[in-house]
Amino acid sequence: MFNQKQDTVTVSVNPVDTAAIQKLEQILESSDTHPRLIGSNGEIVLPEPIYQALCDIVRAIGEGKSISLSPIERELSTQEAAIMLNVSRPYLIDKLLKTGKIPHFNVGTHRRIRLQDLTAYKEKRDQERRHTMEDLTQFLQDEGFYDE
Repeated sequence: MFNQKQDTVTVSVNPVDTAAIQKLEQILESSDTHPRLIGSNGEIVLPEPIYQALCDIVRAIGEGKSISLSPIERELSTQEAAIMLNVSRPYLIDKLLKTGKIPHFNVGTHRRIRLQDLTAYKEKRDQERRHTMEDLTQFLQDEGFYDE
């Protein structure tokens, strides 16, 4: 199912289509050559970036995930950004935007965040969280909290 909001496309799978999606995933993973698109006016080999994106999309949908595609230049409202980060809008504004952790700009009286800036912040935050968890796990192992 496609849900198009502004310039974002959200795709979620209908359970009836699960078998076909799993078959498509197997074909994409086992193919020695890139798939071709065949239309009424000819056929074309998928360019590498499109092929890789298609593989990622099919894999995610095959795992039962819904996905959204947006141009990297897209501008987000504070509410959209807060939802993407899974934080409250007041937290986003007071702790992340006003402190400069995420760049933003104003359109009239409304704040806007570039998707690429939000994505960069999210990746950095997630990486820091992973390192913190690795450090905590190592500490707990060193202190004997895990049986070996």
